[in-house]
Amino acid sequence: MSLILPNLPRVPLIQTPTPLVPISGLAAAIGLDELMVKREDLSGFAMGGNKPRQLEVIMADALATGADTLIATAAAQSNFCQATAAAAAHLGLDCVLLLRGRPDAIVQGNLLLDHIFGAALEFLDTRDPYDRAIPVRLSEIADSVQARGGQPYIIHLPGRTGALAAAAATGQASELHEQFIAGDGPPDVLYLAAGSGLTAAGLILGFKHLNIPTRVVGVSVQQAELFLKPLIVDRANAAAALLGIDTRIDEQDFDIVDDFIGAGYGIPSPASLDAISTAGRHGALLVDPSYSGKALAGLIAHRRLGRLTNHTRVTFVHTGGTATLFAHADVVARHLAAKRAGGA
Repeated sequence: MSLILPNLPRVPLIQTPTPLVPISGLAAAIGLDELMVKREDLSGFAMGGNKPRQLEVIMADALATGADTLIATAAAQSNFCQATAAAAAHLGLDCVLLLRGRPDAIVQGNLLLDHIFGAALEFLDTRDPYDRAIPVRLSEIADSVQARGGQPYIIHLPGRTGALAAAAATGQASELHEQFIAGDGPPDVLYLAAGSGLTAAGLILGFKHLNIPTRVVGVSVQQAELFLKPLIVDRANAAAALLGIDTRIDEQDFDIVDDFIGAGYGIPSPASLDAISTAGRHGALLVDPSYSGKALAGLIAHRRLGRLTNHTRVTFVHTGGTATLFAHADVVARHLAAKRAGGA
């Protein structure tokens, strides 16, 4: 087994390696002797967090097809969609976003960035990322682009672009491998948010290929464990095929927990709001209530429940999502005010 992950063609967007840093105040607040944070939120491209890492590979594939118009889909406050709009602006491409939600949504957070980056927006009134109407509408948009002489490229993460994104995420595994070697060695466990599961898929595949013994725990922000686990396996193994490596993963190679989704995808939970306060007060970290906040809430809860001890060496992947924090400013502000009034 090779200890080198091959590179796919990519368009440079981010500053690598993203930092891996100790945050002692947050560690103490959680009850850990050590907490390292992988700062994907500092990737340096359009507030996109970890998403531009995926888009570097997807953009290379799009340009290789001669595309002049990117077509992507996700929720109205999607980090991935705003990063796609930014990548299109950076490369001089057109961008059409099919967003799950309503056209009367308040223009704030990532939706505001979509407008700033010049994307054309369409809306589909559904909350289900696997709604059968989505691929139909994506094809219709692509047909309209072709009808006016354009060359569309559809970015739909359940498809081929999902395998490309997972393959791109193995680059983070390579970075962490080098950072672990330069530090005190690999941690016992790594926590990160899992939405579509593509970053988790790339990390799990990369860790297994590089013989990194760290256990990956994906905190689902959207889907049940029974749905998400096999999806991650499929996407990781499709990525392995793209990379031309023999390594394959199975469901025993990682953990997914689905106890921290709360009321639903994109909806702040009391635990994620508490995590925002804890991360800010004790670590000067800005986490959002929908993604990184829910992942941090899972980590905090696992320490309190005894699944982690104070001696467990933990790494937390901060995947970004800062713009989403401001989309929920009113909810966050009320929660902070309530904590102050209660003396917390």
